[in-house]
Amino acid sequence: MKRDLTKISLFIVFIGLFLSCNAVKRVPDGEYLLTENTILVDSVKIKDAGVYSQLAQKPNTSIPLIGVPLGLHIYNLADPHPDSTYQKWLHKNPKREERLIKLLSKKQVNQIDSSYVGLNKWLQKSGDAPAIINEQKIEKSMVRLKRWYASYGYFNDEVDYKIEPNEKKKKRAKVTYFVTKHKPYFVGDSIVEKISSPVVDSLFQLTKAKSFIVPGKQYAANDFVNERDRLTIQFRNSGLYHFEQEYVGFEADTVNTDHKANITYIIPDRKITKNDSTYTVPFQVHTINEVRIVTDYSYENRDEAFQDSISYKGYKLFSYGKMRFRPKAIADAVSITPGKIYKDIDRRLTYNQISDLRIFKYPNINYSEVAADSTGKLLNATILLNPRDRFTLGVDFDAYTSTIQQFGISFSGNMIFRNIFRGAEILEISGRGSLGSSKDAADSESKFFNISEFGGDVKLTFPRIIFPINTEKLIPKYMSPSTSVSFGASLQNNIGLDRQTISGIYNYRWKPSKILTYQIDLLNLQYVRNLNVENYYNVYKSSYNRLNEIAQSLNYDFNNPDTNPTLEIPDETEDFILDVLNQNIAADTDTFDEVLSIAERQARLTENNLIFASNITLTRDTRENINDNNFSRLRLKLESAGNVLSGISSVAGSQKNSAGNYRALGVVYSQYIKPEAEYIKHWDIDGKNIIAVRAFGGIAIPYGNSNSIPFTRSYFAGGANDNRGWKAYDLGPGSSGSILDFNDANFKLAFNAEYRFTILGDFKGGLFVDAGNIWNVLDNIEDDASVFNGIADLKEIAVATGIGLRYDFGFFVFRFDVGFKTHNPGKPIGERWFTDYSFRKAVYNIGINYPF
Repeated sequence: MKRDLTKISLFIVFIGLFLSCNAVKRVPDGEYLLTENTILVDSVKIKDAGVYSQLAQKPNTSIPLIGVPLGLHIYNLADPHPDSTYQKWLHKNPKREERLIKLLSKKQVNQIDSSYVGLNKWLQKSGDAPAIINEQKIEKSMVRLKRWYASYGYFNDEVDYKIEPNEKKKKRAKVTYFVTKHKPYFVGDSIVEKISSPVVDSLFQLTKAKSFIVPGKQYAANDFVNERDRLTIQFRNSGLYHFEQEYVGFEADTVNTDHKANITYIIPDRKITKNDSTYTVPFQVHTINEVRIVTDYSYENRDEAFQDSISYKGYKLFSYGKMRFRPKAIADAVSITPGKIYKDIDRRLTYNQISDLRIFKYPNINYSEVAADSTGKLLNATILLNPRDRFTLGVDFDAYTSTIQQFGISFSGNMIFRNIFRGAEILEISGRGSLGSSKDAADSESKFFNISEFGGDVKLTFPRIIFPINTEKLIPKYMSPSTSVSFGASLQNNIGLDRQTISGIYNYRWKPSKILTYQIDLLNLQYVRNLNVENYYNVYKSSYNRLNEIAQSLNYDFNNPDTNPTLEIPDETEDFILDVLNQNIAADTDTFDEVLSIAERQARLTENNLIFASNITLTRDTRENINDNNFSRLRLKLESAGNVLSGISSVAGSQKNSAGNYRALGVVYSQYIKPEAEYIKHWDIDGKNIIAVRAFGGIAIPYGNSNSIPFTRSYFAGGANDNRGWKAYDLGPGSSGSILDFNDANFKLAFNAEYRFTILGDFKGGLFVDAGNIWNVLDNIEDDASVFNGIADLKEIAVATGIGLRYDFGFFVFRFDVGFKTHNPGKPIGERWFTDYSFRKAVYNIGINYPF
């Protein structure tokens, strides 16, 4: 390991030295490459990213830890005068051009010139031009810094700077900015209000106590921005249709006030410009007169006459063709209500609710004053809806290899039917399948494509809550409620245990706010049937190999004895287990317990499963859009299974089987409770560097009719989106050393931290630390190494560190990560740290998009 670390370190140092020698190649004599900005505030060095963001000139971006400005070196590779360089080279030898023309052609020789020029322009465009210290940009930075601190009340602040050349490295220098804040200003004790319109003044007084501008508080420009936003939102949601943010103004008197800013609110009457004259009128509250909805608008039919119309609860729906929608389905998605006062928030809610239907493209909503209204207080709202295609079809195809399949192809397709029952419902039908070739399949002598998997799903979504009791007061329409019913089935053939799966979900979903979402699976049903259970030991090789080792140590009478005898699958493996458990073969306690454990795992993984569950999920996500890199996401989920079936079995007096379990549909159903929590936080440092963290904890506790958790509901660790120092299912449980082919357990902790940075353009890098493990707790596993017995077992948390390269294609990110086992709990104590830290034992992960 030391040898590997030395090689890596020497390689990095060599590259760093090699590249750093050429960093100032394009810096003219007498000028300096900017290497560092430093800001001293009242003689103290600060690191506030917000302050540094004010600087107009920054050093060239460097790769973290290594410190190499890769973009700068790529730029320096370019020839600044490629055309003249090529021509000089071409004519340096009088016969060179003539020979090249004979060998190629005149046109091709000119193309070489164009290609050389194009290559150098590409290098300049892809690279990062040297950040040469510029006095004008320094002056601009000083103005920005002065303005920044003035916005916090330091109106008398002073800013200076100094350029400090590097005495050891030529043509390099850093810039230090010196900020002296002086005494700040505070909001004065009295605040004056000059509000012209009576209705505006009345609304202002209602929420005056919520003002961001507080007497005695240090002056902050953001408080005035927030106050202007607060008042604008309040007024526009209180019927003031014509009110705009620009109407809210402030005056701050700081003359001879002993560092106090005396504030005056100034809100004038509404200004109206007609022809060449301008006049003012008081603001007034507007009311919605009519809501007109065009259900099939397009630019092409905008001048056509309507062919159909319907009135519904004050809403008027129009259609250029035959009306395709039930009025209730559309009206329920509109928050603008006839007869109610104008509210700006109703427009935003309507945008969101109509978009959530997934039936229409982004709507167009506008208001107009009613010409016949003498009071000027009535508004008509017009909503133009452009329907999406009623039917869409999508297909996908892929080819791959894996440890099980030497070659495989997969394909999928989906069909979406919109407005299926004229109530804005969506029907989705999807199918998937794969064919593969595997030498490990149950029938290895079959044709080339000897394994397959096929499945399909049907999902129907209604834009409302379908429940026997009216839920509109509890979950109003502005929460975009929906109900979905889905059914799915899949079938594996000649791979593993040839599993058949049938599932069904009845789901509710609604959004109380922009960042909060609730989802309830009232019914989440899954039935798993294993058809090829005799193939178990062909799939789970680790268990099979251990069983052979035990048989050999007990001098078992093998059917086919040789120098290295093995148990025949499936009959001999079953006979051997029964002989040990029935004590027909003498075995010590530890051996007996281990064989019993192998048998219990086999029974668990080959048994059919019936899961009759319900769950509720709360998600709080502050992310604005896909480009928002400053957000947090909290997900809480609680799932419970088997309680309804248990109650029915008890009331009905059902008989238990020999193991003391109830059955439903001939299957021992699962009973457990499973809480989970996940928290994700992203910090955008400067637009190019991001810190992301994740924490996850979950436990599935069996009880009643179960003493273990179904494999499909258990936890695993490792993989490209988890602990990247281990392959999926290859970590844990606990300190057991991942001795099984597929390691799972019912308790999991996972923690991840990642520093993401820009290397060059869309080419990104990452440094990460992953930690976590899985354990068994409160189930039928008794192996001490696999069981979580208390806080002391947290020392069994596995730690991986690594590096990653990513390329951002815009609509997805291609990711390549290398994870190193830093702390391996599967090793003996004292040998866990860095013993597997090498490229040879690293895990290489390929993924699409970021792991969290």
